[in-house]
Amino acid sequence: MAAVKVGINGFGRIGRITFRAL
Repeated sequence: MAAVKVGINGFGRIGRITFRAL
């Protein structure tokens, strides 16, 4: 799930929401 890590680093707040959605 590297995409999730990239999302957190690239989007920050949005990445956190994505992590919660998963």
